[in-house]
Amino acid sequence: MSGSANKNLKATVNKRTRKRMLVIFVIFILLGVVPVFINLFYVQIVKHDFYLGKATTQQMRNATITPARGTIYDRNMKKLAVSATVETVYINPSSVESDEQAELIADGLSDILGVDRETVLEKTKKKNYYEIIKRKVEKEEADRVREFKVEHKLKAIELVEDTKRYYPYGNFASSVIGFVGTDNYGLQGVEAYYDEELQGLPGKITSAKNASGTAMPLEYEQYIDPENGKNLVLTIDEVVQHYVEKHLENAVIEHNVQQRGAAIVMNVKTGEILALANKPDYDLNDPFALTDEFELSIESLEGDEYNAAVSEYLNQIWRNKVVSDTYEPGSVFKTVTAAIGLEEKKVSLDSTFYCPGYYMVGKTRVGCWKHAGHGSETFLKGLENSCNPVFMQVGLSIGTDLFYKYFDAFGLREKTGIDLPGEAEGIPHTYENLSNPISLATSSFGQTFKVTPIQMLTAVAAVTNGGYLVQPHVAKEFVDDNGVVIQSVDTTPKRQVISAETSATVANMMEQVVSSGTGGNAYLQGYRIGGKTATSEKTDQRDENGQVTKYSVSFVGIAPADDPMYAILVMLDEPNTSVTSGGQLVAPVVRNIFNDILPYLGVVPQYTPEELANLEISVPNVIGSDVKTAKTELSNAGFTYRIEGEGQTVVDQVPKTGERLSKGSSIILYTAESATSSLIVPDVIGCTPAEAKERLEAAGFNIKEIGTLGETDCFAVKQSLAHGTAAAAGTVVEVTFLKDTHGAE
Repeated sequence: MSGSANKNLKATVNKRTRKRMLVIFVIFILLGVVPVFINLFYVQIVKHDFYLGKATTQQMRNATITPARGTIYDRNMKKLAVSATVETVYINPSSVESDEQAELIADGLSDILGVDRETVLEKTKKKNYYEIIKRKVEKEEADRVREFKVEHKLKAIELVEDTKRYYPYGNFASSVIGFVGTDNYGLQGVEAYYDEELQGLPGKITSAKNASGTAMPLEYEQYIDPENGKNLVLTIDEVVQHYVEKHLENAVIEHNVQQRGAAIVMNVKTGEILALANKPDYDLNDPFALTDEFELSIESLEGDEYNAAVSEYLNQIWRNKVVSDTYEPGSVFKTVTAAIGLEEKKVSLDSTFYCPGYYMVGKTRVGCWKHAGHGSETFLKGLENSCNPVFMQVGLSIGTDLFYKYFDAFGLREKTGIDLPGEAEGIPHTYENLSNPISLATSSFGQTFKVTPIQMLTAVAAVTNGGYLVQPHVAKEFVDDNGVVIQSVDTTPKRQVISAETSATVANMMEQVVSSGTGGNAYLQGYRIGGKTATSEKTDQRDENGQVTKYSVSFVGIAPADDPMYAILVMLDEPNTSVTSGGQLVAPVVRNIFNDILPYLGVVPQYTPEELANLEISVPNVIGSDVKTAKTELSNAGFTYRIEGEGQTVVDQVPKTGERLSKGSSIILYTAESATSSLIVPDVIGCTPAEAKERLEAAGFNIKEIGTLGETDCFAVKQSLAHGTAAAAGTVVEVTFLKDTHGAE
């Protein structure tokens, strides 16, 4: 082959090789680049939203801003629950730079905040951006955390604004108000029931962070304002509530009540609850606190047993007995039976009955509380005497169909719908059970079925307010921060159950119960009080011999009886005393509450001529007057007097000015400092009013009678100064009297 041909051959081969290598190179490029472009397309176009979200999560940090929870007020705009600004301390573990810094953070925060060091240390090692160390941190502690953060240049420590709930009155109205948890969610009371309205909407701070986790300039930060919760105005009256709690607590302690006491005050025309209390109760600012007595009782328990005991105790003390517990209402229910019987013309006030101490229902003998019997009596007297045989006969004459119908109409087969959590339904008889004559007869006087206290008081309100079933409620309205009403609670009655005429008749009968019957210990001078006693056997809790040994005692009162406006129900569950009578244990409690709240609520007293004659008057101030002037002033006011000393000017007097005493009481006037004398108080417990007055006056003291108007069937149960106490002559000794209703329902 020639040299030129050889050169041409080589050139051709080289050209083909280069072309082949170029093709191979292009193929390699395509194989490498195309997948990259495909992947870029997939990532940037197809999965754009997904990866954008991940990038945003890595680059942005969110902090929640807790809204201010709405304030809770009483009906007169007194603050019962308020929110104050506190802070939440948290750390960003991704910003912890070293193990040494983690140790420093754990040491510092545990010391400042009083939290567990190891827990903090563990949180510094988490793979996230937000670990809460402590909530509800007060300003002083929060400022110390800031100083610690700045001093050691710890960008991992963060603080964010939060709110904390405070209750200015401690345990006041705890069953109504309730409390919130650490997360600001309501756990009990209206705090839980109206949680959504009170809570508001949280805000948010969204901050941009760079790769090192450091906050970027403010232009990259977004702030969304929180929306504060609505303010709630309750129907509760702080003054009325205080009086109710005071008298209920005294009764629970005095009568050694084992299963707590409950009390409600309701406006019978609107269903507004002015007061609602359970005793014992708890401190809203420290709802998880245990009493020393309880802690002592469980000191031997450990682990799960200890935790279970504590949980049971707290649930019991938090439990709202008024709405969550059922009981056999007993003779208070006779007011409902009376209303049904009168409305359906099955009985009249003058209908006559005979009580030998029992009534035979078929072959079953059902007893009256008065074993000797009441003898012949009218229907009115039957209610005054709380006679079971009378009401069994009325109940049987009403019959199953009507009784069942009215049980529904009075709202006793359903929840009342009160705006508090945990309401129970009650345990009424089924129609089939009520068809049994024994069940119908015993139901007529309030036994063998169960209702809640709020159900019972709502029914009594309907019996006495003109016949209308009202909706019980504790919320009055929602207002904004300027006090402008946003929303009001409707007080329209649900339905009319009985006629206005029947309602007025039963209210009048209840007044006779207080003036002439078993409710005499609820008598209050100057006010027309109606009421009904109850002593309820716990028929489902019998001893090993089948005997009922546990009782609940209650009393319902209305005022003024001629046009009822307010009703009170007080119930003591298992009093541990020798007396188990609602008339003796509970009627005085209702009287004391009415005595305090009726003047405050503007109910004007209306005295009978007898009451006016015995009306207490205020002792005038005669200190500094000459003796002659003092004598004249006291005589004109209706008081007698005695002079101690030889001076001509009064330097002291006993009783002091402002004390209220009945006319004829003796005022001791001292004309020399050294003339003051001291006497020994006699024992008047067990005496009638006349005997106690005679004994105290003979000893040189004045008497102030509580709970009677000179009645002869009363006896003294308490005196303000104990027997043997030394006191100045003329000192007023308050003596509490009770009518002897022992055993009466």
